[in-house]
Amino acid sequence: MAGLDKAKAITATAHKLARLIYTMLTKGTEYVDKGQDDFDERYRQRLLHHLTVRTRKLGFNLTPVITETV
Repeated sequence: MAGLDKAKAITATAHKLARLIYTMLTKGTEYVDKGQDDFDERYRQRLLHHLTVRTRKLGFNLTPVITETV
């Protein structure tokens, strides 16, 4: 939603909330906030996937580097 103008961003957010509420009402589930850590991990996985696809298209292969944290 970051690239949209103000009106489109508001509409997109309203649609997202409407879908969330509809799902909660029809399936009888409660909203569970997964928190910032879950969002960060999903963002990291999405970024890694897109980088992998992009590098393969350019003829390269990504190799993970394991770093030890102290």
